[in-house]
Amino acid sequence: MISGSISQNTNKLTTVLRKTFIFLLSTAMLGCENDEAKVNAIFTKKLGVDEAINIESYMSQGGRMKAKLTAPKMLRYQDTSSRIELPNTLHVDFYDSSLNIENRLDAKSAMYYETRKYVFLKDDVKVYNVKGDTLFCKELNWDQNQERFYTDKPVRIHTPDIIMYGEGLSAPQDFKTFEIYKVTNSIIRIQQ
Repeated sequence: MISGSISQNTNKLTTVLRKTFIFLLSTAMLGCENDEAKVNAIFTKKLGVDEAINIESYMSQGGRMKAKLTAPKMLRYQDTSSRIELPNTLHVDFYDSSLNIENRLDAKSAMYYETRKYVFLKDDVKVYNVKGDTLFCKELNWDQNQERFYTDKPVRIHTPDIIMYGEGLSAPQDFKTFEIYKVTNSIIRIQQ
């Protein structure tokens, strides 16, 4: 008889615990927010954006200064692939081994992908060297690993002797030489 009474008490206790659990669960569910936007906001990854103004940055390779970048504004996005945006113009001076400027670059905006060491320049891109050669284009890619500029978009190059138009270009970072993939027109300047 004692064992029968323990078993009945255990069953009653189990029943009370089940009812209490169901009551607590239903109370919690009634109090939950079902607003989809609020629920999504909880689980949405927050994008970290750092902003800086009046940027002056130096780039070096192997302990040797290669370039100096100046820009009025920089945005650094920190998510799955960190990147830097320069939305309001930029200027870069490239240096030779004696720290003399060998060429310069200007653009209205750029996006730098840090892990790939790749820069996408756009809007009024100009690259000019000490020889007097100037590249004008709307978009230009700069691969820092290969130290090369390239584009498949229309280009215009002014040299002291000629003005060349074309589609696509490849050039080393020092811009001492260049290759236009498809020359569309040229104008020869005659010195008098």
